[in-house]
Amino acid sequence: MRVVEVNALGLLCPLPVIRLAKAILGLEEGEVAEVLSDDPMASLDIEAWCQGEGHLYLGLVVENPPRFRIRVGGGEREA
Repeated sequence: MRVVEVNALGLLCPLPVIRLAKAILGLEEGEVAEVLSDDPMASLDIEAWCQGEGHLYLGLVVENPPRFRIRVGGGEREA
């Protein structure tokens, strides 16, 4: 399984989500991105973005630094 790391440390909303969106452009369905972000709103922002775009938000996987995992595709897209 390919995992792409997106470094968004020190960036505030909406920059972590923008970096994530750019990073997954080259990924295929089922591949994973991990976003490093210390933005206090990152978990909410990333989860909402995943729901809107049809990706699966897998949540926080490491706490120091915070690392959020996303699977490309596999989620339901909000209408």
